Amino acid sequence: MKDKFQMSSMGELTFFLGLQVKKKKDGIFISQDKYVADILRKFGLAEGKSASTPIDAEKPLLKDSGGEDVDVHTY
Repeated sequence: MKDKFQMSSMGELTFFLGLQVKKKKDGIFISQDKYVADILRKFGLAEGKSASTPIDAEKPLLKDSGGEDVDVHTY
């Protein structure tokens, strides 16, 4: 690719298009932790109380085999 495009090495990728990128032994992970923290700070909610996610993380979501597919372009 470097024959066709101008390229330069900028070190290991840590942020890309606002996403935080972390490389670990078991994979590459992306998150928006920094974005969320910036938004909370912007609106004065950084010191607010947190709440647990109201879903049982131990039970995986199952596909509804009788459900109808939706038109993804509608949304």
